[in-house]
Amino acid sequence: MTDTLRPLQSPDPLDAVSPAAPADPGSPQKLKRSIGVVGGTLLTLSCVTPASTLFVVVPDLFSSLGTATALTIAIGSLLCVGVAFCYSELGTLIPSAGGEYAMVSTMAGRLAGWLVFVLSLLVVMIVPPVIAMGTADYLTPVLHLDPSYAGAGVMILATLAGLLDLRANAWITGIFLVLEVVAAGVVAVLGFAHAERGPDSLVDLTVASGPGGHGVDTVTAMLIVSGLAIALFVTQGFSTAVYLSEEMENPRSNVARTVLATLAISSVIILVPVVAITMGASDLAALTQGDISGMVTAWSNSAVGTFVSLCVALAIINAGIVMVIQNSRVLFASARDKAWPTPVNKALSRLGASGAPWVATLLVGVPGAALCFVNLDTLYGVTGVSVTGMYLLVAVAALLARRGSHGSGAAWRMPLWPAVPVVLIAVLAYVLSRQEVSYLAWTGGIVLVATLYWALYLRPRRETRWLVSVPEEEWAEGTSG
Repeated sequence: MTDTLRPLQSPDPLDAVSPAAPADPGSPQKLKRSIGVVGGTLLTLSCVTPASTLFVVVPDLFSSLGTATALTIAIGSLLCVGVAFCYSELGTLIPSAGGEYAMVSTMAGRLAGWLVFVLSLLVVMIVPPVIAMGTADYLTPVLHLDPSYAGAGVMILATLAGLLDLRANAWITGIFLVLEVVAAGVVAVLGFAHAERGPDSLVDLTVASGPGGHGVDTVTAMLIVSGLAIALFVTQGFSTAVYLSEEMENPRSNVARTVLATLAISSVIILVPVVAITMGASDLAALTQGDISGMVTAWSNSAVGTFVSLCVALAIINAGIVMVIQNSRVLFASARDKAWPTPVNKALSRLGASGAPWVATLLVGVPGAALCFVNLDTLYGVTGVSVTGMYLLVAVAALLARRGSHGSGAAWRMPLWPAVPVVLIAVLAYVLSRQEVSYLAWTGGIVLVATLYWALYLRPRRETRWLVSVPEEEWAEGTSG
């Protein structure tokens, strides 16, 4: 039996509220249900932010993996199908804004849930500024900005947008999403139209090396395995559907639909242009350099290159908005679940007039702006390790999801259980073992500090702290039939 508590229960009467009781400042607050599958899919796709991932993250994969980039992303996408199955089952069984940590806490115990929360917090704090700093490169055709200041500006803008009503944000991000899909489509069409090599190049795994990039190295299987951590990060945003489950109408059915549809759509939007770029790059050195905007201009003209660059800049702003929305919900849920000292919990759980957790939103956006002025060379590696470790713990929770009363709960059920989570656990553990020691050390050190916080503060106060909750109305809905 795991060390968990049921929804919004607490021995402290100030910490509990019945569905009929009026809300008061000391009561746990619930987020407003305002979005369906379409709105949730738009928000979730925007968090995957295919175009900004394609233009900001994928070039780093090209530099290390060359023609093996498409294969690595394809393998990562296949692994993510199994991960999406786990998220869909757990997310419909435990529909909470806490996302991974609520699911893992309920199934595998509060310590495991706390560690997942810390890993997810690492990801949600690092990824937005990393992506935001790419804005400057794609505004270059019209405006020259310092990457750090441009990234900080994007984070502030995203924070302001995150304070709006969620339905309004769904429309804003939906418009931006259309533009970024158009940009990715233009890249794909131009790349295929100017193909310099055939489909066989996708399995001729080479990367440029040496002075000027005129040498050629073979990409080994171990390099591909090491790159899988970043490849998993490329499509990682589909988990946003789980974070938004508390604000979705009919979460028991809509969460799974949103998770699986988002993964399928985002994989196509990212993978097809990567294949086109691999085939259309003028030579191996140009591919390894990863200057996608330069390739687009060479394939067409400067006007098209400028259009694509501006679409990507908008996509990055779009990603910032959705990431701030998602990440603020994580902090909101952690406060509602009493993860922090009382004053912090009260502040983080405050909702504004729009229904957004405004203090949590500010605490995500403002530090994110500050991180744009930090050297982020190591952060891709730390993010890759964190995402892989988080997926591994989610797979463990999915393996335990059919024990006891959970097995009869109303939820979407994955096919091929328990084979899917078992295989995922083995593969993800292996991927972790192939990461650089420095990345593992940074992430491990943070996890160690978090474990000490658990041991010294949370565990001794287990009756009043880290009371992982699922909104009562959803728990009743899920278990009533």
